[in-house]
This record gives sequence, C-alpha cells and structure tokens, in this order.
Amino acid sequence: MSKQEKKDQTQELIKQTAKNLFFVQGKFDATTQEIADEAGVNRTLINYYFRSRDNLIQIIFDDAQKVEKEKSEIIMNSDLPFKEKISQFIEGSLSTSLQYPYLETYIVSQINKGNCRKKDIETEDLEKLYKDIEAEMELGNIEKMKPVHFILNMIALLIFPSAIRPLFMENMNVTDKEFDELISERKEIILNMLFKN
Repeated sequence: MSKQEKKDQTQELIKQTAKNLFFVQGKFDATTQEIADEAGVNRTLINYYFRSRDNLIQIIFDDAQKVEKEKSEIIMNSDLPFKEKISQFIEGSLSTSLQYPYLETYIVSQINKGNCRKKDIETEDLEKLYKDIEAEMELGNIEKMKPVHFILNMIALLIFPSAIRPLFMENMNVTDKEFDELISERKEIILNMLFKN
C-alpha cells in the first residue's frame, strides 16, 4: 500500500468514526481524543489530516447536508407520479434513519449553533412541489390544507421518532432492534396518513 493510499484510508477512518459517533451514537460533543480513541489512531492525526476538530465537524456537516439534499432530489427531479415520489422519499428517509438515527438531530443542533446552512431546495422547485401538492388535493388524493402543512406533516412523521429515540426507548422499554423494526414498518403507516387512497 502506498503512502497516499494509507493516508486516504486513515482520513476516511477518522471521518467514518466521527460520523458513527455523531450520527449513529448521538455523541455530538465527542472530543478529538474520543474520536481518535474510537478510530484507534493518535489524536495528532486528526489535526494533521483535518487541521482542527471544527474543520472535521464542518466536513461531516457538509456530508450530512449532501445526504439530505439527495433525499430532496427524489421529489424534485423525478418524473414519477406524485405518490410514488413521496413513497420513494419516505423510503430513503427511513433507510437513512436506520443507518444514521441522529443525523437530522445533528443537523438541527448545528443550525442552532449558527453553523453554515445551505438551502436544500431552490425556490422554483419548492413552488413546483406546492403546485403538485395542490393538484393532488384537487384530485382528492390529499386532504385540503396549505401545501406547507403536507410537507410539515410528512417531515414530522419521518423525523420525530428518531429525534426522540432515546426517550421513547427508555420510557416504552424498547430495545434498539425493536425500535429499528418500528422504523422499518413506518413507510405504509406514513403513506396512509398522508394520502386518502
């Protein structure tokens, strides 16, 4: 293995370890030392490869935003029927929730700290989405409401369970495996709550 390959491998290991700590375990305040210990590397390597913990966090935050943008593009760039687009978005979101249960909570925590936030959806795309929702309402497929409420309902049904995961698990005596099974079952439940037929 060349020096460059080893360097790339170590950088990726540190990034994946930090993602695991932040997005999977929900340890948003993990220190550089905790990341290094979890990765099995010397703490100085984090500064060597990423210059600082803050820079590493920004890279991870940018990766998290990419995941969110990819999910949004399912709705924005597909020619599928509206319900099928929403179904794919829900499926992708639930899959992400299973892989990274604390991803959305992490993004919100970073926004609350004032970290840079790039807009995921362009204004013209959002207006098109609102028109698509209104058309579905006119067809009788969705209850009539402001289109933004449809989106808010969908996002709440998708994200709230992951946001309260530890509290729910503790109070309802649910294991990690049982919670993941609940998340896996949510697609049809959410679709049935959003659509009349």
